[in-house]
Amino acid sequence: MGVVGAGAIAQRGILPHLSQPDVQERVQLQAVCDPVPGRAEAAAQKFGVPHAFLTYEELLAHGDADAVSICSPIGLHYQQGMQALEAGKHIHFNKTMTTTVAEATALIDLAQRRGLKIVASPGEVLRPHVQEIRRLIAGGAIGTLAWAICGAAFGRYHEEEIFRKGDDVLSNVDPSWYFRKPGGGPLYDMTVYTLHALTSVLGPARRVTALSGTRIREREFRGAMIPTDADDNTLMLLDFGDNLFTMVYGTAAGNVTGGATYFGTGGTIQGLKLNGEPFDYPGKELADQAPGGSNAQWALPHITGNHRTIGEQHVFEDVMQLVDWVRDGKATPVTAEHARHVIDIIESAYRSAETGRTQDLTTVF
Repeated sequence: MGVVGAGAIAQRGILPHLSQPDVQERVQLQAVCDPVPGRAEAAAQKFGVPHAFLTYEELLAHGDADAVSICSPIGLHYQQGMQALEAGKHIHFNKTMTTTVAEATALIDLAQRRGLKIVASPGEVLRPHVQEIRRLIAGGAIGTLAWAICGAAFGRYHEEEIFRKGDDVLSNVDPSWYFRKPGGGPLYDMTVYTLHALTSVLGPARRVTALSGTRIREREFRGAMIPTDADDNTLMLLDFGDNLFTMVYGTAAGNVTGGATYFGTGGTIQGLKLNGEPFDYPGKELADQAPGGSNAQWALPHITGNHRTIGEQHVFEDVMQLVDWVRDGKATPVTAEHARHVIDIIESAYRSAETGRTQDLTTVF
């Protein structure tokens, strides 16, 4: 496995998980690249990676990797994904796979022609509690589902991450791209999780209407002001058919739900509770043993041993879904087609905000 980018997500999740002894018979870290001088070398030394490169092209040509995990800014994902496929590499995409449906389709088509595999995070469909919510709603546990709400907010999360506050090359990672086009903003970065979970429960959406814009024009990082142009305040209405509607937000600040909330004629599911009481799901007993309270990620199939103490457990799970698919031919429900549908929602929401018109979605999964 080659790791493309040695910033926050790679350091927090990919590199520490894949350097654990228990996965070495399945997958081995082989190369890492990063355009910041010295960062790839420092990451390689810290995590025991044989090869470190300044450029992505060097990694593809000389990294001796069968697959790559693309951990770069979202706006680079399409180009880097195409380069990986053209070089014969399988891909794990950190969210979000691309910023447009056309880009996602081009990647999917090329992978099929080349016989290569794509796993696109976030794999919310894998989470046992998400599947249990789907079963509960289908079984009438809250009567007839009327509507739902979910989303995420930026706050100052990225400016204040531990990987931004130090003085060495591994801890002074610039977050500016999160606030700039293409690929910046909370929809591609954070709301994408709730959209994957929501559509895992309800299936593909049909239409979207949205209001969207940039609320915070500048952000401060390490004493410097960062001009921003990516939309950071978006409210969406999704139509799932038969007059079932949901509200989804990606905002500059403020969360109104603890996870998704589903409102039915006979009750409510909010987060991990059914009508105010925790509901059971496969792996809940283990998840409840996590320090600091229940951690549903512990219920994922590859989250065992030391992996329970390392961050970004869901990202590691997605990587291992690709590993199992490549090694054993075990197909995964974490599909590029599902990721494309979520991208369709986001891209169409921005188009709706620009035009003032409801947009029909063109993809399913």
